[in-house]
Amino acid sequence: MEPYTPDSLPVTGLDHARLLRLVGRSNAALARYDGLLQGIVNPTVLLSPLTTQEAVLSSKIEGTQATLDEVLEHEAGMKVEGEKAKDIQEIINYRKALLSAQEVLTERPVSLGLVRQMHAMLLDSVRGSNKSPGEFRKTQNYIARPGATIEQASFVPPSPFQLQNFLEQWETYLRGDDIDPLIQTAVMHAQFEIVHPFNDGNGRIGRLLIPLFLCQKKCISRPMFYLSEYLEAHRDEYYAALRGITRDKDWNSWIQFFLEAIATQASTNADKVRAIMQLYEEMKRKVAEVTNSKHSIRLLDGLFRRPIFGLNEVAVETGIPTATLKTLVRSIREAGIVKVLREASGQMSAVFAFTELLTISEGRMVE
Repeated sequence: MEPYTPDSLPVTGLDHARLLRLVGRSNAALARYDGLLQGIVNPTVLLSPLTTQEAVLSSKIEGTQATLDEVLEHEAGMKVEGEKAKDIQEIINYRKALLSAQEVLTERPVSLGLVRQMHAMLLDSVRGSNKSPGEFRKTQNYIARPGATIEQASFVPPSPFQLQNFLEQWETYLRGDDIDPLIQTAVMHAQFEIVHPFNDGNGRIGRLLIPLFLCQKKCISRPMFYLSEYLEAHRDEYYAALRGITRDKDWNSWIQFFLEAIATQASTNADKVRAIMQLYEEMKRKVAEVTNSKHSIRLLDGLFRRPIFGLNEVAVETGIPTATLKTLVRSIREAGIVKVLREASGQMSAVFAFTELLTISEGRMVE
């Protein structure tokens, strides 16, 4: 196969009548979600599990198997080994890259420099760390089943000799406007995947860019809209829609798929945010009653930031003295607010879980 030559941006020949009908529904759903987001006093705390779940699901599309609770258990000091430990580190790197990019976005827009910074974080000390983290590829890559040759590839991205030109065109497109910001986001993501600028990690970086660009285009007030739950659940359709562009120049079907993903996931995310906000208000009263402590709000925020936790981590994050924290956690454990995952033994501290929040975040019952 010959290296693919991407279409010039902005894309021409779109079926505007077909797409703009979908744009209205997607924009409305996203606006409702963002209205909820703006009503949260500290979304970084309350939505922390959703941020980690995005990292879990985006990484799962690429083959990792670790779950949200396994990542949080690892961070609380529960030992994980083998391939699962490698999966967890990749997920932690993804979250780190996402949070770091969110901070950068307050000062400057999405750029090739930011993309390289995110990539360096993503591949730091994990599988793929030997594939030039933070550097655009200088060799020809291709997409194929494991062990296949380039002649057997399903797709061969642009030649490395033309790569910089296509990346600069992509960056220029991001700086301007298209017919609609959501359509522009769909094109931005697809073109990045088509150009495939890195030796590894292209899918994850491409998905990281979605909330960042939506925020840059003022579709959302904070870059905290996560799409990977939908993309992972519709993985075959996701890849098929992207292949339709390179095989048939079918941008319309890809953009339609993306707009439907936005509308559906915005509604799902809004339901989760409402449930989290309701849980927070309920727990604010309950934790205060159970503990009768001036530290109750700090403790509650610690539970939302780390729904699986050991005492040391929460003590550091909340500033609550360890002796006091032990008493408070004993109280909320006896009240059934948290349950113990691991009892203290020797030098190992106890690990607790706030399962109601995990159930909302994962979208399944967590025992």
